[in-house]
Amino acid sequence: MDLDGRRGLVIGIANEHSIAFGCAQAFVDAGARLALTWLNDKAEPHVRPLGEALGADLMLACDVSVPGQLEAVFEQVARTWGRLDFVLHSIAFAPRDDLHAPLIDSSAEGFALAMDVSCHSFIRAARLALPLMSDGGALMTVSYYGAEHVVDHYNLMGPVKAALEASVRSLAVELAPRRVHVHALSAGPVNTRAASGIAHFDELIDSVRARTPGHQLTDLPAIGRIAAFLASDAGAPLTGSVTFADNGFHITA
Repeated sequence: MDLDGRRGLVIGIANEHSIAFGCAQAFVDAGARLALTWLNDKAEPHVRPLGEALGADLMLACDVSVPGQLEAVFEQVARTWGRLDFVLHSIAFAPRDDLHAPLIDSSAEGFALAMDVSCHSFIRAARLALPLMSDGGALMTVSYYGAEHVVDHYNLMGPVKAALEASVRSLAVELAPRRVHVHALSAGPVNTRAASGIAHFDELIDSVRARTPGHQLTDLPAIGRIAAFLASDAGAPLTGSVTFADNGFHITA
């Protein structure tokens, strides 16, 4: 997992409990230099100290639902580095009312917003990263078991994550000639800020722990080490895959 000299963009750190932060720490530990983003002014005080501790070269605001913000991030990366070796996309959002409602009751507007922020923003990030990856690279996004199976209270995010994983497969084929490999990292339930919006999340955690071989949930450092592997040359042959970082939960019935 040698990332010495590599430059990576981490999109989606909210606080020290974020999957994105666990991955960012692992990238730095493996020798990478980072640019990172936070959502808005409210999030900045929680994220800037983390970026400083990581020695990040760039720290920028990025709300992908605001036209031009994602593009501005990549423009700054291009001006500062002129190249990019990997991107980690770790953002998801659905309006609370739609997230807590059965899928059949989700609004068209809420579903579209969830799809845009959680899925299409990864496609946009891939398109923006490609000119900076002249020597190849890695694109990673974060998924969840609910993309493949119906999970209580996950509701509209199940179809949204399924679309995200399908996008990973399509992008992997389209970008293979450019030596850019694409991955979905499917983490088990982790007590992140985003996860706290899921109804009955504590019950979900307990249920998953009971069904996981060894009855032990995964943690941020473990997820981060897998992301660092996927960002490295060693991870390149795995393009288009969903890599599970869930201590084997997905294999249980």
